[in-house]
This record gives sequence, structure tokens and C-alpha cells, in this order.
Amino acid sequence: MDNGIPHRLTCHCGAVELSVRLTDGFATARRCDCSFCRRRGAIAVSAPLDGITILRGADNLALYQWGTGTAKHWFCKTCGIYTHHQRRSNPHQYGVNVACIEGINPRDLGAVPWVDGINHPADQKTG
Repeated sequence: MDNGIPHRLTCHCGAVELSVRLTDGFATARRCDCSFCRRRGAIAVSAPLDGITILRGADNLALYQWGTGTAKHWFCKTCGIYTHHQRRSNPHQYGVNVACIEGINPRDLGAVPWVDGINHPADQKTG
């Protein structure tokens, strides 16, 4: 499914279009059970910070942050679809919504592992 070339990613209404270069193809696919991700239900794959280019609709992307403010979640202001986020687990990476990648059906990925976002190390109190 991934031949090393950039993938085209779009929101549902087409107002936002990105070019995405994945870190390790679809091998990084995962789901998270933190309070935000489990509600959103998306499967994400990894991309480096320089791996995303906004081709169209930068002004139509809205940013959502909460909690520690480390993660930055972008979604289309028109249709509400989550496109990508800068990760809390690794702020040097993006998580990309697999369902927005043109030509990819998330069901074709088979079983996707879950990440324990409920017990994220950044949320643990020390001392």
C-alpha cells in the first residue's frame, strides 16, 4: 500500500488537501484510547514534522488543544474531519488520519494495535 511516494490526504468536503510522506508506511498504524482519540475513533500512522505539506485549505484548518497542550489536533472547519495531529507521545511526529488518505480503506489494514493513552506518561504526577 505504501511505495515511498507522498500520499494525497483530503478532508470529507475537499476544502483541505495535504501531501503526506509517511515515516514507515502503514506499519505504524495504531489507535489510542485517551479521552479524545477514543471519541474520534481514527487510526493514525506516523509522519515526520517535515512530512506534511498543506496543498490547499490552510485557512480552513482549525486547531484543537487541551490538557497539557502538547498535542495539536487539526481538523477541517467545514466538514469537521480530523486530518492530522502533532503527537503528545512524540512531538517530533505527526499522526495522520488513515481514513483521509486517498485510495486507502482503513479496514484493509487488518487488526490495528491500541496505545494506552489513558495512562500516558506525561499525565503521571511525579514526586
